[in-house]
Amino acid sequence: MNTSVEFLAWVRGPAFDVALIIFLLGVLIRLFEVLMLGRKPDYSEARGDTLIPGLKTVLTRTLPESGSLKRSPFTVIGGYIWHIGFLICLLLFIPHIEMLNATLGVSWPGLPNHIVDAISAVTIVTLIIMLVDRLIHPVKRFLSDTEDYLVWVATFLPMLTGYLAFHRMIDPYPLVLGLHILSVEFLMIVFPFTKLMHAITFLIARWFNGAIAGRRGVQS
Repeated sequence: MNTSVEFLAWVRGPAFDVALIIFLLGVLIRLFEVLMLGRKPDYSEARGDTLIPGLKTVLTRTLPESGSLKRSPFTVIGGYIWHIGFLICLLLFIPHIEMLNATLGVSWPGLPNHIVDAISAVTIVTLIIMLVDRLIHPVKRFLSDTEDYLVWVATFLPMLTGYLAFHRMIDPYPLVLGLHILSVEFLMIVFPFTKLMHAITFLIARWFNGAIAGRRGVQS
């Protein structure tokens, strides 16, 4: 690859295909592993429903828990800010929606670019502050391992390179756009094999816990 245009063509073509295959196969394998764990048969008499309690638990455990909010407000609030900000930038940025429409034939309304731009800036700053907090807080630093920092890098790079590409802060433009796409592909590759997989499995786990509690007639 002698030019930035060739680099952009490579990340849009062969590199994306490889990343997509690894992502899909990895997610399927991880889900298969989770489902194969199974559970012991429950021979007790059911005292309640499973569907509604399971869905309720998915919702209630997505909301901040009062105890955690009091003990560590910055961690809880910061986590909500960057999670929501990341999803908005991923799913409601009009160029992203147009790309998905061209690839998958699906689309939905997006937010104005300047709003997504502001949200992306807040998300980037929040991620940096949370990393600094992890590094200087003795307990968080002790509990953090290599995977935690890998996940942070995989999450942060698409946000940073996307911001740089939107504002054309690196020349030539095909280079920074290619770096943005490459960072997304890196995220796709590590996603199934790291804690990032919780973006999918948390729904299964929370519904399962709520369903079990509902069957026993207790509050989850």
